[in-house]
Amino acid sequence: MNGADFFLVVNFSIGLSFAVVFLIVSTRSRSRTAALWIAAAYAVASFSTISELLVAHTGWVKLFAVAAFATVLAGLLLIRVGIGRLYGVPASPVLLVTFFCISIGLDLIIYDLPRGSWEHSLGYQTPFALAIFVSAAAVLRSSRRTAIDRVMAVLLLAAGLQFLVKAVAAVEVGAGQTAADYVHSYYALVSQSLTGVFVVIIGLMLLSVFVLEIMAEERSNSEVDALSEVLNRRGFDNHCEAALRRMRGPHAVVLCDLDHFKKVNDTYGHYSGDCVIRAFAELLRASAPENAVIGRLGGEEFCVLLPGVPSDAALMFAQAVRGSFAVQALPSMPQGFRMTASFGVAAFHNAVELPAAIRNADGALYEAKASGRNCVRSHRERSGVSLVML
Repeated sequence: MNGADFFLVVNFSIGLSFAVVFLIVSTRSRSRTAALWIAAAYAVASFSTISELLVAHTGWVKLFAVAAFATVLAGLLLIRVGIGRLYGVPASPVLLVTFFCISIGLDLIIYDLPRGSWEHSLGYQTPFALAIFVSAAAVLRSSRRTAIDRVMAVLLLAAGLQFLVKAVAAVEVGAGQTAADYVHSYYALVSQSLTGVFVVIIGLMLLSVFVLEIMAEERSNSEVDALSEVLNRRGFDNHCEAALRRMRGPHAVVLCDLDHFKKVNDTYGHYSGDCVIRAFAELLRASAPENAVIGRLGGEEFCVLLPGVPSDAALMFAQAVRGSFAVQALPSMPQGFRMTASFGVAAFHNAVELPAAIRNADGALYEAKASGRNCVRSHRERSGVSLVML
């Protein structure tokens, strides 16, 4: 086995390894389809190395030479499909199939030309470069603009350029006169080494994108309350910090507590109590502004951060939710059953004041409970807790 054969075997092993890894990643990623397409891309492209070995060691040279070209190109086009699914820039199947068929036809036309000629070298390498460039274009066109996405675009552009550089090198260094000569040439050794490097780097970058996505998904799930589908206490604290960085004050915070909730569980069961929790959370999500942060702090207590919302507007929001909930028919509850909630509102101006604002809202909520429930109370700095219209 010469050096070129060795790198062909290594590239085959690498390709199949990445295919298996992407299959595993697909079981956890929300971009499952994208991972499956990329797994297929690596699996298909890896068989080009087997075809190139068969070129050197069998008598069916043309068949396996064209097969090697076709499997590499197919793998690159499948990567375009996977990247399109991952980045939200779908590829046109008709255009990809048309491009593939034209490229195979071109390979058959140039097959008998000397491998070291410009016509053969450019005709052979250009389809690969174009297939990679369209993947880079998909990344650049997407709405994702993180650092890893920019690195991915640069790597894809570099991978596309290396195919064109290889075309020039084939002419300048020499790639043999025939397909069989190529496999035993020094050029093939360098070419397969370079291809292996890009296969590994691009595979690792794609894996990084998927892993970061999975980590973000896991973090999001860990911050969401499974019952109400709003943020839990940890998620609420984290999202409040981010929301307040994006907007200047005044801000407001609203604490909400369901009235006599224990009686619901004791009388109608915990399933009915869960339905009430979900219904109230849905009402909060439907009523709150888009940039609001909604969390379930525990039991039947909820908190709503209203960034950039002054105290008066926050009071109107709380009154609207209170009134809507008081007349809302609740699932799994008897006909005519109604539930109420109490609210405490406090205003503040910056993130440093948020903990104090939550304590102030809690004091206002306590006053609402003491005043008979089903009402809204607002904390005032100078006059203490003040009553607002029921």
